[in-house]
Amino acid sequence: MERYFKRKSPELAQPATNDFSRENINVPQSSSIPSMPKLIDLNQLSSDPHDRKRILDCHPNQRDEIRRAYILRGPCRPEGYIYPIKMIGEKPRRFNPKWFESFDWLEYSVKLDKVFCLPCYLFNDQVRTQVGSDAFVSEGFGGWNKMQERLEAHIGKVGSVHNKAIKNCDALMRQHQSIAVALHKQSDITKNEYRIRLNASIDVSRYLLNGLLPFRGHDESEKSFHRGHFLELMKYTQNQNEGVRKVTLKNAPGNSQMVSPKIQKDICHCFAQEILKSILSEIGDHVFALLVDESSDVSKKEQMAIVLRYVDDTCGLVKERFVGLVHVKETSALTLKSDRFQKMKTRREQL
Repeated sequence: MERYFKRKSPELAQPATNDFSRENINVPQSSSIPSMPKLIDLNQLSSDPHDRKRILDCHPNQRDEIRRAYILRGPCRPEGYIYPIKMIGEKPRRFNPKWFESFDWLEYSVKLDKVFCLPCYLFNDQVRTQVGSDAFVSEGFGGWNKMQERLEAHIGKVGSVHNKAIKNCDALMRQHQSIAVALHKQSDITKNEYRIRLNASIDVSRYLLNGLLPFRGHDESEKSFHRGHFLELMKYTQNQNEGVRKVTLKNAPGNSQMVSPKIQKDICHCFAQEILKSILSEIGDHVFALLVDESSDVSKKEQMAIVLRYVDDTCGLVKERFVGLVHVKETSALTLKSDRFQKMKTRREQL
């Protein structure tokens, strides 16, 4: 057995002593949770870029307030200050105040004798840093002999870090550009366009139903000479109304054109429900007769025609209203009775 199992030494088999346990218990554990930065008084914000704290070192709930305060103050530009001269190479150089006129975001640090970029300082944490951007954010730039060249390089192209920071400054100062307001405004526009498309489809359907005209055509493709009454009348309505033209057919989203056969059936079904509701309101609590007859179509399918017969109190005339044509499996009395209410979704209490 000793060839397969190694004998345990007595020292390892003994349990740990109490002193060793106490040493493990008394070992202090360092906390890895960073402390939350304290809130800053906005009236005591440092003007000189050299004395400013990084935006990331500020309290998360106060960062936008600090950004707004700095934007309202504007870049640090000491008035009446005599800029010092320093030797760069073999020539004396100093900062030229005319650079402020060409670059409205540029600011100057008196303590460092260097220039900084205010928008990049405010939003450097929200955009990906590009090469050389720290020179105008944390370190500062003081090479006056290459000033024009470096400033243009810092601006960069349209999607540069600097241009993104300027857009963030503009969006922060414009409350109507906030995400919630923009989404709410876009939602209202979408609802209004949807309502226009739906009303146009309803008006076209009402006209075709009143004239007992078919909706669909034999060929509804775009190359067809006549795409059917519904689409042709929708196109005519589009040409007569500029507001309808902007949001219907080709100008509407592909999944919300409101002209599909399913939408047409839904609109016709809604009209049928409104007509049935109007007929039931005319009958009210008065006596009526229910006329049911079997009617097979060309395909030999059994159908049940339902007609309501009643007296109109307003004119004293007998009226017969056709309320539906229902397909049935068989024409027995029991089946016709059950389908009469189930298919029409009408209860005895309603009638």
